[in-house]
Amino acid sequence: MANAKPPTQNQAGQTHSKLIRLIAIIFLALIVLVGLTILIIWLTIKPKKLVYSIDDASIHNYNLSNTNNLNATYNFILRAYNPNKKVSVYYDKVDIDVLYDDETVSRGTIDPFHQPKRNATRFKLNLASHDVSLTNWIAHDLKAERSSGQVEMVVKLKARIRFKVGAWKSRHYHMKVTCAPIMVHFSSSSKGFQRTTCDVDI
Repeated sequence: MANAKPPTQNQAGQTHSKLIRLIAIIFLALIVLVGLTILIIWLTIKPKKLVYSIDDASIHNYNLSNTNNLNATYNFILRAYNPNKKVSVYYDKVDIDVLYDDETVSRGTIDPFHQPKRNATRFKLNLASHDVSLTNWIAHDLKAERSSGQVEMVVKLKARIRFKVGAWKSRHYHMKVTCAPIMVHFSSSSKGFQRTTCDVDI
């Protein structure tokens, strides 16, 4: 009776290589399947763009020193609208910059929050300038606009967001919002405010 020969080292290596190749193919197929599922869901839902606006803005406690150091507080009403019927939004980080003549005069943040479907959320942003040093020409422009009772400013937001559909949550997206020009009135001014629509880029 002939004895069975044990597998050679070369045969064992080929079997191991085939097993690794099979696992890799299955893993790749799963990735493709998950990716296609997400794409189909995304295309089916077709999320609409988020809508942002500044609904009110004012400056208080304004003081510009002889050395061009600015102190002031800014009150903005920021409106964030999610028009989607099936998509909610997680805001994991939101940073805010207030600019005058391309110079940042104040910074702030909004606490992380979840925005439901078809929801409009308003934020009262209370920001401030504390001894912000301005260049001579920016200080000159600010003084000139101050005499008119309002100044032109820009509010920029940078956010890390995720979309949620059912139980599925998307990866993080970087959102940039630019609200300009905002005609910000001084607290002593009788001028009304005109809503400023913002540009949203995701």
